[in-house]
Amino acid sequence: MNNIIRRPFRYRNNNVVYWLIGINVIIFTAMQLFGRDFSHQVVVRMAMIPLAVREGWVWTFVTYMFLHGNLRHILFNMLGLFIFGIHVERQMGSWEFLLYYFVTGTLAGIFSFIMYYFTGSYMVALMGASGALFAVMLAYAVFFPDSIIYIWGILPLRAPVLVLGYTVLELFFSVSGRTSGVAHLTHLAGFGFGWLYFMIRFGMSPWRRLTGRR
Repeated sequence: MNNIIRRPFRYRNNNVVYWLIGINVIIFTAMQLFGRDFSHQVVVRMAMIPLAVREGWVWTFVTYMFLHGNLRHILFNMLGLFIFGIHVERQMGSWEFLLYYFVTGTLAGIFSFIMYYFTGSYMVALMGASGALFAVMLAYAVFFPDSIIYIWGILPLRAPVLVLGYTVLELFFSVSGRTSGVAHLTHLAGFGFGWLYFMIRFGMSPWRRLTGRR
């Protein structure tokens, strides 16, 4: 069983990050061009809405990752996917990257469904690639712990510091209830499932990599 779980894919780099970005941009553009009714129907059928999932719409655990509510939302997510995803895909290979992206994003959606459903938030519409993106950011920090990232092009931070800092902020916002409308628990779930993926799939401790104890 352990061998099956950790059996590697044959390495290929097909630049699937560009395809993911392209699909997100096409869907967002179509929603803007074809009017409010079309946009509403797309959200109803593709966003992760707990009440709809209860009726059997389980595909929305995947499709919610391709919807974005506004221009700022999609720009942030696609820029992050471009910056971090390209390097992670080159490190993992395209098939491993796709598995990682969809497993972490889907599990983040399932986790969010459980939290929303049992807190009575039946009509919340979860949208965005943020859960998978935060897992990709974690992977970047694990693979490239000495990488320096410049916040706003000015403030230099090592990748692990950035990732752990984001984790602390997401915990704070989720507990404090600030910035409502942002799915902080989905972000944290992306981190968490990305962490578990490294431990189970690669037999690697993210903590040891992030803290330099390699």
